Amino acid sequence: MTARSESIQIDIDDEQMSGTFLSPRSKVPGVLFVHGWGGSQERDLERARGIAGLGCVCLTFDLRGHTGGTGIPLSRVTREDNLRDLLAAYDRLLAHPALDTSAIAVVGTSYGGYLASILTSLRPVRWLALRVPALYRDEQWHTPKRDLDKADLRDYRGTLVRADSNRALHACSQFTGDVLLVQSETDDYVPHATIMSYRAACQQTHSLTHRIIDGADHALSDPTSQQAYTSILVDWITEMVVGERLSIIQSR
Repeated sequence: MTARSESIQIDIDDEQMSGTFLSPRSKVPGVLFVHGWGGSQERDLERARGIAGLGCVCLTFDLRGHTGGTGIPLSRVTREDNLRDLLAAYDRLLAHPALDTSAIAVVGTSYGGYLASILTSLRPVRWLALRVPALYRDEQWHTPKRDLDKADLRDYRGTLVRADSNRALHACSQFTGDVLLVQSETDDYVPHATIMSYRAACQQTHSLTHRIIDGADHALSDPTSQQAYTSILVDWITEMVVGERLSIIQSR
């Protein structure tokens, strides 16, 4: 983790020596993980532990309806329900006493990437990492997600969608932070056209990094693909967080 830098003078006899104090910053960046449809925080936890070691506060959570138990059943969960879940998780992260509220990253997978994109229009986000982000029509927002027409979704995702016609893509078109876009080469759920729709929407970003995991499917079923994604994500977060910390120090 980088440190706060302060130049000082040390008196010795009739002379002075130049010195530099390096001390931990009082606040650290935050990273919020959003899992995909039907998933859980389990896979995110491993990556979050590694990123927490960089000096970040990480939060993983289970979207409602996705882990059984009481509450909304998965068959009745709407996109509105899960967006509200994400907003609640973001606000909980924001309240952490160690957090630098101007340095928040959101990491979303598939359905979670779709929700994370919309989140950027509702809350401040500095860094946005999207792995195989899904895409849905704006219509039927309050319809249970399981009831959406799957054949229609496949057709929709197979076309290049304009940013001004889709809520998630429009949010991406207004986003001015840094973006990581990760694609799986053999994805049957999020095709190349969907990735290109997201990429084309990111016109105002500070930076855009696009990576393709060769041979990977949507779920990263192969352990090698899992390791590849972890490496891509951790390297990118390291670059973003360390770069941001250094820029603050150098501006002083």
